[in-house]
Amino acid sequence: MVFGVGDPDADVLFVGEAPGADEDREGVPFIGRSGQLLTSLLAEIGLRREDVFIANVLKCRPPDNRNPARAEIAHCREYLDAQLALIQPLVVCTLGNFATRLLREGPERITDIRGRPEIVTLGTRTVRLLPMLHPAAALYKRTNIELLRADIGLLPELLALGAPEQTAAPPAEPVATEELIAPQEPVAREEPVAHGEPSAPAEPPQLDLF
Repeated sequence: MVFGVGDPDADVLFVGEAPGADEDREGVPFIGRSGQLLTSLLAEIGLRREDVFIANVLKCRPPDNRNPARAEIAHCREYLDAQLALIQPLVVCTLGNFATRLLREGPERITDIRGRPEIVTLGTRTVRLLPMLHPAAALYKRTNIELLRADIGLLPELLALGAPEQTAAPPAEPVATEELIAPQEPVAREEPVAHGEPSAPAEPPQLDLF
């Protein structure tokens, strides 16, 4: 089980998709090449990995490295909601399509809404939500690194705004995940690479994740 890591009183919470091979082995999220890239870009704006909290939609690695299933997402949602309630972040950064669609409860693709902060209520907590490209997308397509850098570069300004006005949320209803997650082709998640850059796959992975 890969629950999460970081400052339990963090102002910034990152939410990814699911643990990869490295994360499954070590029990810590984002410690592979995607995590190294995220850590490096955070340092550029003066944030350490220890200053934020990092979690995933799923707390366990899907078998055969496949995409998260609807039932798995629904089962793990309560743990993510509990993390949000305990940490009480000011800003929630959703990395990639799975996390973004789940927390926004909308069908938009990450490539269409990345870098556009909005105010949303998650459970009983109102936060500034910032959709971002997943670091794995930047590793696969190097030009995406600048887009991810621009997304992360918005954090200082958002944090300076402070917490949005907290509004009383109505009783939570079960999330109809089957309505948010469309059928999709398998996605090749990041695996350990022995030397240098990852070799090009025979068929490019669908990094939109949905």
